[in-house]
Amino acid sequence: MTSTAQAQKSGARPAHPDHLGHVIFIAAAAAMGGFLFGYDSSVINGAVEAIRGRYDIGSAALAQVIAIALIGCAIGAATAGRIADRIGRIRCMQISAVLFTISAVGSALPFALWDLAFWRVVGGFAIGMASVIGPAYIAEVAPPAYRGRLGSFQQAAIVVGIAISQLVNWGLLNAAGGDQRGKLMGLEAWQVMLGVMVIPAVLYGLLSFAIPESPRFLISVGKHERAREILEEVEGKSVDLDARVDEIEHAMKSEHKSTFKDLLGGSFFFKPIVWVGIGLSVFQQFVGINVAFYYSSTLWQSVGVDPTDSFFYSFTTSIINIVGTVIAMIFVDRIGRKPLALIGSVGMVIGLALEAWAFSYDLVDGKLPAAQGWTALIAAHVFVLFFALSWGVVVWVMLGEMFPNKIRAAALGVAASAQWIANWAITASFPSLSDWNLSATYVIYTVFAALSIPFVLKFVKETKGKALEEMG
Repeated sequence: MTSTAQAQKSGARPAHPDHLGHVIFIAAAAAMGGFLFGYDSSVINGAVEAIRGRYDIGSAALAQVIAIALIGCAIGAATAGRIADRIGRIRCMQISAVLFTISAVGSALPFALWDLAFWRVVGGFAIGMASVIGPAYIAEVAPPAYRGRLGSFQQAAIVVGIAISQLVNWGLLNAAGGDQRGKLMGLEAWQVMLGVMVIPAVLYGLLSFAIPESPRFLISVGKHERAREILEEVEGKSVDLDARVDEIEHAMKSEHKSTFKDLLGGSFFFKPIVWVGIGLSVFQQFVGINVAFYYSSTLWQSVGVDPTDSFFYSFTTSIINIVGTVIAMIFVDRIGRKPLALIGSVGMVIGLALEAWAFSYDLVDGKLPAAQGWTALIAAHVFVLFFALSWGVVVWVMLGEMFPNKIRAAALGVAASAQWIANWAITASFPSLSDWNLSATYVIYTVFAALSIPFVLKFVKETKGKALEEMG
């Protein structure tokens, strides 16, 4: 029997849904959580130096305030799945939107450093929820023939959110006369930067009322008729709805709910495939990518770039991030995950090594010499481009594919947790490391980028074109 015939027999329909535009709207609305993920992760870039000055704190304390949101991210990501299974995907989105809104208001109007840190944790929890619920919801609602393309909305929304936050920060800094602590609307500019997130947060909440609940969740709570209506809405009238409901219900009953115990085995606690997933996550963060999004304005100012120009360079870096992500989305299914990762690793090594070289020169009148300054700027953009077109997308794709069915959910959870921990380690250590030796810090990131090459060659298997049942 052909795959098309099998799909039609099971009720799935490979043809176009009746209202593709509506399905795209549903996916885009759900991906607003990804936009907020990117926006909230990056907006702090515009406030780093102002927070340091406002509260008169050193690099170590500053790093903890910036990085503490990642603790909330880890908790939010760990609990979102269970929350969504109990109260539904849409309610989970609405909780996330409320937490984003509260975090934005609280961060904009802090009484002291401790409550700014608290609101950062609240925002982090919302990020963690959004990072899990958005892709899961889109996968459950999207017609099978469009699942991959609609699923990519989440990553695209994240990088657009990063870029928009940098653009907003740059605009607000210009409005405040180039001073992060300049007055805007009765507040300091950095407070307005953090508060502006209220707008997309409220929009996310409103959009969540305009999209349907996941048919999978509705079937799990016995609302079969409503599930049929939504399946007809997103997959078309010619689909055998009863067969689709039966298919989903059967799949849910036969699913193996993986546990942490399923991951144990081998000579080093976890099964080898789990260590490969952890390795991919750790290497993705240890090349220092989030330094480019959390600290780039501070980095450029530390080598003599004007604050307004430093914000503009942060914005151009975000545009390069979007371009790289689009390149990855085009080629990940054409040339494969492993070749793309290797290409990215080589490009990152070159970019990071050039940055390390440029930062090794002494400042002259508070600035890098012209040749080294331009080299550092171009190399930073090269690094972000090669990361975005490879590891930024490939790691998430592979983590979703590489594990055997029996352990997929639990293994993905461990790998994602490793990613948040590695992210926290880099984010929390950068200010102190850069105070110690900025060039040496970039040498460390270069070494990790170089080590990722033999890691991929030896341990990572290509997953392109394989069915999920073939993994393991």
